[in-house]
Amino acid sequence: MSEEELERLFMLLSGTAFFVGVAVVILFFVFITRKNKLIMDKSTSEKKMIELELHALRSQMNPHFVYNSLNAIQYYIQLNDIDQSENYLTQFSKLVRQFFEYSRKKTIPIEEEIDLISNYLSLEKLRFEDKLTYEIICDETLDKEASIPSMVLQPIVENAVNHGIFHKKTSGKVTVMFSQLSEDTFCVVVKDDGIGIKKSRKISQNTIQTHDSNSSQVLDERLKLLEQIDNWHVEYTIKDRSELGNEQGTIVTLIFKLPN
Repeated sequence: MSEEELERLFMLLSGTAFFVGVAVVILFFVFITRKNKLIMDKSTSEKKMIELELHALRSQMNPHFVYNSLNAIQYYIQLNDIDQSENYLTQFSKLVRQFFEYSRKKTIPIEEEIDLISNYLSLEKLRFEDKLTYEIICDETLDKEASIPSMVLQPIVENAVNHGIFHKKTSGKVTVMFSQLSEDTFCVVVKDDGIGIKKSRKISQNTIQTHDSNSSQVLDERLKLLEQIDNWHVEYTIKDRSELGNEQGTIVTLIFKLPN
């Protein structure tokens, strides 16, 4: 190879190395910019999650529920029914503690979520008496020690009581079912035989339902952020049971897939 050819080859290699170097620098800056953007996006999402959790805590303690519970306790005291008033007060105090404790946690064991729902429904049962019955069904294969996002199911159960059963002329039932679909996936179904979505929405249009609309919106946003931040995958559907056959009421289905 002649000296002239060697010089041309050297120039070609030098030029190639220069452009490769420039490309590497550009890619590096693109990578750094993208990484910083992802960090900022995650930070923004985490801040939003904190705001939602605080909002969820405020929304969770429905003022109407608190007011009705205290009225019920006062009612039993006036009747001089000490046992019932003490029972109601004990359960109400426990529920308040659970709300505040679980609101500070991202996840809790399924077993604790079941206890929260059971305690809430038992309080509503004391208030509604024979108008409300409830049942919590757990699949035998359910891993109750598995984690579930905290404070997600209770607002759905509360909606079943307040929107479904409350407006029903006869007695109603709320059923909560937990089932294990696979090792990392489980399903929760909240079903009531109340008036259904269509009638409930019609009633809501004629009344002020600020708390319920806010809690539903917070739940929707929170489920989206759980997927973005913590890699939870949650499928959430709500249907009027009249669309599924000769039944009435509402059925809410949530399928939780644990983070990888």
